[in-house]
Amino acid sequence: MSVAIAYTEFGGPEVLQQIEIPAPLPAAGEVALRIEAAGVNPIDAKLRSGRRASAEITDPRRVGSDGAGIVTAIGEGVDGFRIGQPVVFFGATGAYASDLVVSAQNVHPRPPLVSAAEGAALGIPVGTAYQTLRSLSVGAGDTLLVHGGSGAVGQAIIQFAVLWGATVIATSSERRFDRVRELGGLPVAYGEGLLERIREAAPAGVTVAIDAAGTDEALQASLDLVADRERIATLVRGKDAGGLGIRAFSGGSPSPLTAQQLAWRAESVPVTLALLAAGAFSLELGPSFPLSEAAAAHRAVEEGADGKVTLTP
Repeated sequence: MSVAIAYTEFGGPEVLQQIEIPAPLPAAGEVALRIEAAGVNPIDAKLRSGRRASAEITDPRRVGSDGAGIVTAIGEGVDGFRIGQPVVFFGATGAYASDLVVSAQNVHPRPPLVSAAEGAALGIPVGTAYQTLRSLSVGAGDTLLVHGGSGAVGQAIIQFAVLWGATVIATSSERRFDRVRELGGLPVAYGEGLLERIREAAPAGVTVAIDAAGTDEALQASLDLVADRERIATLVRGKDAGGLGIRAFSGGSPSPLTAQQLAWRAESVPVTLALLAAGAFSLELGPSFPLSEAAAAHRAVEEGADGKVTLTP
């Protein structure tokens, strides 16, 4: 038997329970994996708590979408993988587990220089960052404002934007300024007087803004600074975007991602793996917890732990 984390009711981290599951076998087009690390994303906690709307729970609901592992079996029609191969996966259902089957199209070989924890840290953060920047056509000549620059998504946004030639101003707490600077961003403290500090940091103006913080302050500063509202996006306050005339990508948005946006998200993982292997991308790893302590991992995420939180079976 294998084990997984699931919940049968919405609530605090304590609703997460370890359950036994049959050892999964891959169907056609799938790959079976022994999980080495699973990424813990804020959306996992939002869904578990009921803060992000989801369907009624009728069966134990599994948790997690991103991770890294070792190939244990290969389904019919799948090429390009071998038993024992280290891989990274994204877009799965139930990644908090000891074993999992994943669609082969969501699995990528993991380079030797990329650890399992680093592989598990990709998925949602880099997919969101990459797709958002591509959707907003961020590149050379842009001055990008990103709210929440020291979080996992914010850090990926900074790095991709800098690689593509943009100037990046990132809001964060002063405690996290050094990390923002390491990645090539210009840090600005959030809080009273934010608008003036951003204008001082960007005297030529801001051309594009991404809200990864979700505060009223962040949204209002973006609206005040960016003339073209089609180049303002929120990743957190999706349900409010329409009323503000700005764009939203997930984050509770009633508009689903387009086929092109989904393709960009999938593209981000192999792109980032190549950058990591070349030493051209940096991931900040946070605390790691045993699978049986998934509740503690969720608490760490909700308390704002620095770096990417992971689970290890």
